[in-house]
Amino acid sequence: MKIDLFSLRMRASRNGRHHSGAERIVGGDEIEATTATLMARAMNYSDGDAHEVHCSAERLDPATVHYERLPAVTTLLTADWQTGRRAASSLLCRAGVAPVVAAAAIHLLASGPGPGGTVMRGAIIMDAVSGNRLEPDAGRGIRVSRMDLAPPQRQIIVDKLTIAGLKHHRVREALVLAGKVLSAPGVVAELCWSDDPTYSTGYVSDPKYGYQRITNLKPSGDPSGGRVFFVAPAVSLPELIDYLERQPVLFDALGPISPPQKLESDNA
Repeated sequence: MKIDLFSLRMRASRNGRHHSGAERIVGGDEIEATTATLMARAMNYSDGDAHEVHCSAERLDPATVHYERLPAVTTLLTADWQTGRRAASSLLCRAGVAPVVAAAAIHLLASGPGPGGTVMRGAIIMDAVSGNRLEPDAGRGIRVSRMDLAPPQRQIIVDKLTIAGLKHHRVREALVLAGKVLSAPGVVAELCWSDDPTYSTGYVSDPKYGYQRITNLKPSGDPSGGRVFFVAPAVSLPELIDYLERQPVLFDALGPISPPQKLESDNA
């Protein structure tokens, strides 16, 4: 039976600045309940309630939807953020990011990549070899949109993640976003950690090794955060941006999940 699909997007602001956001692709009969859930998240965020919330619903043409498999999942347990950032740098270099570029990207997220050292609303696009920033608007960045778990397989995938100890919606949504980014043309790797001061876990992802969670990428209470998409020098920027922002992608299968790996601190 044909299912009407809608892209739901929630964007919230507080004091005129980006506060939170979320993406879903759902059937028409799920719009009302899903919108209510997204609104509740915006109004019960760890950083305080939103002052302004916008929700939109866009009908999708089923013929335009791409179906993909979620990347493999690995969790690296680190005792401190210094160990976590060293691990992130190593994983980025393994993926093909130049060492000096990996170091610059980590420093950029830690210090604030937006105007005046602020957190950006979207992601940085960075040449993996030269380190040049390529996103057209350094304040807005690139917002990855129109992606979710495929409705028929959603609960199956959620159950498998829950069994693996990855129940929280934050992990699930990060995995979906990372999966879409990795399916985009010319992407070498991604680095991300949240700007939520209470959440220090982030990740590095790449096409070969998948979604690699790192439990400490910043000190507790640190409001820094953001995303960097590392791309090959010959990437078509218009094609990449159009795919990330406009192409609907649904994930109907889950890659392998490895047991957590503990990384020892150099200070241990």
